[in-house]
Amino acid sequence: MNNNFHLDSLDKRIVKFLLRDARTPFTEIARKCRVSGAAIHQRMARMKEAGLISGSYLRLNPKGLGYHTCAFIGIQVNLTTTSTHEEVFDRISQIPEIIECHHISGKYSLLVKVYTRNNEHLKKIIVERIQSIPEITFTETFISLESGFERELPVE
Repeated sequence: MNNNFHLDSLDKRIVKFLLRDARTPFTEIARKCRVSGAAIHQRMARMKEAGLISGSYLRLNPKGLGYHTCAFIGIQVNLTTTSTHEEVFDRISQIPEIIECHHISGKYSLLVKVYTRNNEHLKKIIVERIQSIPEITFTETFISLESGFERELPVE
């Protein structure tokens, strides 16, 4: 990420349109911003090059795929070497139900977000896939009862 990159007012307007709907055609954004389509393409290229924008995503509804349980798991790891940390991280990354993994400070080494079909599936992931990693000394699971909201950072 280029830390010297600065969003001007046109960049901010473009980003706001795309945050509402990433499939908005550049021609429509150009019309609403009263600039050329080429200007939008150039701005987008500049923001991608600076590392502000990375791709566009399709967001799946986990429940629509049969994953009804969302949980966060704090994982305590007995880290003896840097390679141990990398090995644990690699093993965790091989579990497809884990959709996010954060290295954190405090009581836990890692915090993961996992989607499972139900509580039985969650238990199986915890016991058979996570706690079976020898370097993992402790886990604590927090089941999400409901997602309050998800959002992007504000563009101001």
